[in-house]
Amino acid sequence: MLEILQIPVLEDNYVYLLHEPGSGATAAVDPAVAGPVLEALDARGWRLGHVLNTHHHGDHVGGNLELKAATGCTIVGAAGDRHRIPGIDVALKDGEEFRLGSASARMLDVPGHTSGHVAFWFEDDAALFCGDTLFALGCGRLFEGSAEQMWRSLERLRALPAETKVFCAHEYTQANARFAVTIEPGNVALRERVERVEALRREGAATVPSILSEELATNPFLRPESPEIRARLGLPGVPEVEVFAEIRRRKDVFRG
Repeated sequence: MLEILQIPVLEDNYVYLLHEPGSGATAAVDPAVAGPVLEALDARGWRLGHVLNTHHHGDHVGGNLELKAATGCTIVGAAGDRHRIPGIDVALKDGEEFRLGSASARMLDVPGHTSGHVAFWFEDDAALFCGDTLFALGCGRLFEGSAEQMWRSLERLRALPAETKVFCAHEYTQANARFAVTIEPGNVALRERVERVEALRREGAATVPSILSEELATNPFLRPESPEIRARLGLPGVPEVEVFAEIRRRKDVFRG
């Protein structure tokens, strides 16, 4: 089983170190900066072999070249985004495998936030590293893709096993929760989750990772079939993607 270390960096980013103890293989997911990653590696005696990038934004790839210079690591990203991933060595296509010692990940194309966004799904560890596609109680903004693309991506992720741990790249949960309750205020599970999130943040604790089953029950972006959401948005009987698009539009202008 993978050892997963969560490293908070910048204002609200998370970098993840994945360590496969049998082989000693170690990878960093979305290193925004290099310094804290190198410190964590040194503290544990781990050697960085790979960087996994979900997309090209600077707060996900900013540490690539420094880490490569310091460790000689191999940088892995999407084939379709190879021109925007600094230092990329291995360009994977949708469905291709990445191996980290005895651990194995499937790369999934999940465009919407960016046109080349991907996720890494470690099935045996029930661990999903999804960058900015899916957040705890939210999803990423549509900077380069369409609502249709993002909804197809989210459908793909919500079909994963319910016990999947969702390792997203930002601590946005508290802000997402304030929006979510405006969309589905009658959702008891959501209101209970908001209370837990508020308590965790008061203690300075992380709300990530979340569990996919929890997202399916409370995250409005994964729930366009909800009768309450449809009624609240005035969108009965329309395709799910249209409901999703309206939720995303409302979140873009939300100032709660």
